[in-house]
Amino acid sequence: MLSIGPGIFCIGYTVGTGSVTSMAKAGSQFGMQLLWVLFLSCLFAWVLMEAYGRYAIVTGQTSIYSFKTKIRGGKTLAIIVVTGIVIAQWNSLTGILGLSASALYEVAVLFVPSLPSESYWAVLGIAITLIVTMYALLWVGQYSFFEKVLIVFVTLMGISFIISMFVVLPDPMDIVGGLKPTIPAVPGGKLLVAAFVGTTMAAPTFVVRPLLLRGKGWTKAHTKEQSNDALFSAVLMFVINLSIMAAAAGSLFVEGKTIERVLDMVYTLEPIAGKFAVALFMTGALSAGLSSIFPILMVAPLLIADYKEGVLDTTSKRFKILTGIACVFGLTVPILGANPILAQIMTQVAAVFILPVVIGCILYLINRRDLMGEHKAGLLLNIGLSAAFVFSIIISYTGFLALKELL
Repeated sequence: MLSIGPGIFCIGYTVGTGSVTSMAKAGSQFGMQLLWVLFLSCLFAWVLMEAYGRYAIVTGQTSIYSFKTKIRGGKTLAIIVVTGIVIAQWNSLTGILGLSASALYEVAVLFVPSLPSESYWAVLGIAITLIVTMYALLWVGQYSFFEKVLIVFVTLMGISFIISMFVVLPDPMDIVGGLKPTIPAVPGGKLLVAAFVGTTMAAPTFVVRPLLLRGKGWTKAHTKEQSNDALFSAVLMFVINLSIMAAAAGSLFVEGKTIERVLDMVYTLEPIAGKFAVALFMTGALSAGLSSIFPILMVAPLLIADYKEGVLDTTSKRFKILTGIACVFGLTVPILGANPILAQIMTQVAAVFILPVVIGCILYLINRRDLMGEHKAGLLLNIGLSAAFVFSIIISYTGFLALKELL
């Protein structure tokens, strides 16, 4: 797992409580009908990780700094990308923290029935404890340490969700049928499609990748390792998200139940497998939350350092101040007592709007022979990137329509 390194951060950015929420809600409401969206998102995520990784390995340069210095009008473009990603990620953090804290409290209620079913102060206290703990870990300031922490969370998450899926595995024909492209013709259908893409084709996953490769110490000599890392990340993203969707489809969709509150997610498996299966599923959900909180707290200082110097910064005063501000901002949903399920899905939808810009920039850079030489994009990679660009435009429009219907 340590040899894969940067891919673990990619999974941390993409498979968080946003994925758990979107996949579980979709599985409970539509069964496996939206599996095709997940498949395409993971396929294009692989293409984009390969493209950004190849660019970083060959040129030794980072994403935002390259946008600023290698593209006409790139300074403005780079600022738009950094601002869009930071806003989307910080908004996502509020939902993740609220969801993780609520899930922890409701698991406690499950095993200690004497506790009140809802407690604003208990959930807020859990949220504060979580964010303070994560902030303390960030003070270590070493890439290799961050990588090891994420490996623990991602491994726990993967094992928990995959076992949960096999407890309530849906009909294999339903899984195959989900690969046929359809959008549910019901209120909220478009919203979930956009949320799927927002959480799986996450812009920071690709933009931050060159920084992470630099932190890993990979150079042009590690071209094969970079490609293996991108593929491994995409496959693991697909398997984990599929497991979450299948667990919800196999336990709730067949009974006509949908997920509206965190409590509904906690009880996803209880009717079939009892309290300990619930604890197993929620261990995965909590690991997903923690594995996302960690890199999201880092996104603003990483991208700003990339814009200014093109370096990986995890030890400066700026890094500690910006991660501290992110921690405070992340407590918004717990403090307001808002519904973390709706907040999480809304923030995931917001993330899709910066995606076309991120894809368009790398499509231009990786085809410049003066930068890439013989390693510039070939036919297959260009087809993949072009298809991903068109897909992102369609999904952005779908997300716009979904938000318009909601508002």
